[in-house]
Amino acid sequence: MESIKTYREFLKTNDWFSQRDGGYKTDQEKKLPLPAAQKAYSKDAILIDLVELDQFAVGTIPLIDAIGMRRSRRKFSQHSLTLEELSFLLWVTQGIQKKKKIFAGARGTLRTVPSGGARHPFETYLVINNVETLKNGLYRYLPIENKLLFLRSEKSLSKKVATACYKQNWIRKAAVIFIWTVIPYRTEWRYSFIAAKTIAQESGHICQNLYLASEAIRAGTCAVGAYYQKELDEILGVDGEDEFVVYIAPVGKI
Repeated sequence: MESIKTYREFLKTNDWFSQRDGGYKTDQEKKLPLPAAQKAYSKDAILIDLVELDQFAVGTIPLIDAIGMRRSRRKFSQHSLTLEELSFLLWVTQGIQKKKKIFAGARGTLRTVPSGGARHPFETYLVINNVETLKNGLYRYLPIENKLLFLRSEKSLSKKVATACYKQNWIRKAAVIFIWTVIPYRTEWRYSFIAAKTIAQESGHICQNLYLASEAIRAGTCAVGAYYQKELDEILGVDGEDEFVVYIAPVGKI
């Protein structure tokens, strides 16, 4: 039986710099094509406009108050989130601040959360249950356009997600379930085999922003890392290899 210590290697850099000194080249250095910053979608897709940053009237409490109130919350009221509140949560977690050339001419996006090499390997999926003006169903956030992409409406979708999360039924009562997938090659293109470590770190950056932003709108969340990988990947329709679920966070009013 493998020792639990074996898995600690994941947290180390594994001689990354010494291998680079030995002539190892990343795909970026090999001048292979830059991965897309956002998944493509069809021309006839249903897109929903979100509220823009300069129109926000929510989330204005002092940061020290939001940090002081931060808790993992699993009990939600039946009150809806507004479209403005959802727009705020999406901007705080993956909103684009600037597009520019960075790192040896590679193009990247600067966002509200840090990412090594500005690679931002995540996609944000949403199971909408109780958001004003939005039809219940599965959506994907398009940070470049700041829009929602409607994917499908399906009965008992939140129940399926909760079941895939080891039957944590409190998840079903959330107004919206944030589900982040990762497309590893966005980070691997620049950082090769140490990408997994940076991806794990960066998922924490995103979720912590969601915690604080939720408190700022009198809502709450609780990060979920316990789920059946294959089941949840299938619910979202991702392949489980080049894109797969890495983190979940249900949000609701408290």
